[in-house]
Amino acid sequence: MNENLNDLISQVSLTPYQAIGIPIALIGAVFLSIGAQLQHRGVSKVEGTHGDGSKSGLSVRQLGHLIRRPSWVLGTVLLALAIVIQLISLGFAPLIVVQPLGVVAMVMTNVINSRVHGIKPDRRVRGSIILAVLGIGIFVAFSTVYAVEHAFTDGQLTFILGLLVAVIAATGAAFLVFRRRLRAMFYIVAAGTLYGFVVTITKVLINRWRTDHVDPLMIACFVGLVVAAVLGGYFVQTAYSVGSPDLVIAGLTVIDPLVAVAIAITVLREAEMFPPFALVGIAMGGVLSIVGVVLLARHHPQTLH
Repeated sequence: MNENLNDLISQVSLTPYQAIGIPIALIGAVFLSIGAQLQHRGVSKVEGTHGDGSKSGLSVRQLGHLIRRPSWVLGTVLLALAIVIQLISLGFAPLIVVQPLGVVAMVMTNVINSRVHGIKPDRRVRGSIILAVLGIGIFVAFSTVYAVEHAFTDGQLTFILGLLVAVIAATGAAFLVFRRRLRAMFYIVAAGTLYGFVVTITKVLINRWRTDHVDPLMIACFVGLVVAAVLGGYFVQTAYSVGSPDLVIAGLTVIDPLVAVAIAITVLREAEMFPPFALVGIAMGGVLSIVGVVLLARHHPQTLH
């Protein structure tokens, strides 16, 4: 039995140094969960007192009122800390390993939101969460064993930046044209996609900064990162105004890592050591996660249709 255990340990590609990123990422998920609940409380109060009921996105006036809400400000501070902690975890471990761990925030947020509103999740909601968590768990399990990191090339970074520009243009245009008909899931998917790019580019910039590789391409990526983060943040706040915090966090903690992992696999080659069965496994994990979030959006008692 000891020999089998030693064989299993020898297959794990993660070094002890990289493994430090896992508990750090889990701590960040706790801050994310609490911060999301507080932000949602602030957005709900502003929407209730200063909204017009159109659910077409927060206005500049509403955003001004948000910064005067103590709950929203505290939630924003906690989310900022969660981001810092997440970046620290990315400095230790491959993106494909630590990014999916944010799913812990989904479970915590659901528990907190249920207690706050006195709503007991039914079997369909619990089943949806279990599916999403199981799917992300499969990601982490395979990634811990087989994920590898490489030095990033200018070509890879340019390609990712081009994709990000396309996503910003597409989501921005969709919001401007269809904003009065959009539902919570649009804002969640859009924000999750943008955040997936933000995390990926941040990981690349951290690695290049460590090697003192500062050039105009890094500056362009940083500008794109800021634009994506601001637009994604706006979509998140709007999602809070039309959906529950656990639905928003569920979507973000699944879509964000799926996008980041997809980029890590196809562009950054972090999964090139994955055997075929592991690739099939993470594909199944992705499907389970997506199905879980879709079912949660459909069955959640606070979801607005």
